[in-house]
Amino acid sequence: MIELKSAGEIDAVAAAGTVVGSVLTAVGEHAAPGVTLRELDALAADLIAATGARPSFLDYHPRFAPVPYPGVICASVNDAVVHAIPDDYALRDGDLLSVDLAVHLDGWCADAAFSAVVGRADPADQALIDTCERALSAGVAAAVPGAKMGDIAHAIGVVGRAGGYGLLADHGGHGVGREMHEDPHVPNEGRPGRGLRLRPGLVIAIEPMLTAGGRDGYYHDRDGWTLRTVDGSRAAHTEHTIAVTESGPRVLTAGRPSGHLAVAAAQTAVALH
Repeated sequence: MIELKSAGEIDAVAAAGTVVGSVLTAVGEHAAPGVTLRELDALAADLIAATGARPSFLDYHPRFAPVPYPGVICASVNDAVVHAIPDDYALRDGDLLSVDLAVHLDGWCADAAFSAVVGRADPADQALIDTCERALSAGVAAAVPGAKMGDIAHAIGVVGRAGGYGLLADHGGHGVGREMHEDPHVPNEGRPGRGLRLRPGLVIAIEPMLTAGGRDGYYHDRDGWTLRTVDGSRAAHTEHTIAVTESGPRVLTAGRPSGHLAVAAAQTAVALH
């Protein structure tokens, strides 16, 4: 069932989105060579607790997963596309890091993600991230009243394929609001003019996932959560929670960093050491 949100409920999701954006920005600022993924997770946990929100990923246990998710953030590095569990891996100069986060605040959820290179960026990695950001922007721009879900999917897919990148198979965005995952599914590739008609009050997470090698396939790590590219190529993941409104799409996680902001912060951190 698809629940359309009132203006007040959209504001409540935006309040959760403010927390998500601020925490992701802090994580991006601390993502420097030598910092472990577990340290980034602990930072996110502390910052979320200080706001009175709760992390939506922690202990989340969908049917496909062998165990509940043990982290606050998803921290995916290089060929890990999404859902990687933060561990004691210490970031290295040139790593491509994708961070995903959702929180609940006063009963409402927002979800966002960014990708960035830690330290000095290989131009190919930055191009992948930039394309993923453009795909996200195209998807958001297509989320207007009267359009179809296929218009969002087509906008994302056209940008990703034009860059020569793969689009992670079987994955996409989703409805969000009272729960982290609600109807409808938001594909990352599709035909324009097809699918669900977009109506004011629809709140969705739009999230392109691009693979540098151009292949859409993936495999699960032994942890049952992490998805990796089949060819070992690097991947990028970007995400916003947005609302369809009468005046157009409203981004509810606007404070989320872009790849460029996170890269700049990481390079500054390196310079200070």
